[in-house]
Amino acid sequence: MWFLPEEAKDLPPPSLLNINSAWLAFSAGLASMFHNAINHKPPLKSGVHRLVLMTTIGWYVGYHVTKREHYHYAKVERDMKEYIKLHPDDFVAKDKRTFAEIVEPFIPIR
Repeated sequence: MWFLPEEAKDLPPPSLLNINSAWLAFSAGLASMFHNAINHKPPLKSGVHRLVLMTTIGWYVGYHVTKREHYHYAKVERDMKEYIKLHPDDFVAKDKRTFAEIVEPFIPIR
């Protein structure tokens, strides 16, 4: 695909049931029904083939948007890990403190 680099093919494929696919399929189906309503046709009865086509196209586009999103976040995470590996003195582990050491002692007033 032209919008997905070759290194993105190493990532696992996203689930077919994802929020981007569902949202874009719903939006495309609604757009098809809205087009029917503007043209004074019954929104659900006329153009069912167009409704199914638009919903399918929306689902397909949403799936590939999710693939692109996963690639983007994997690339950002890879770059952050590489930066941390190159600059370990900037990311020194802090000493662990308990919650009681952080908060002042509670003394109720009568």
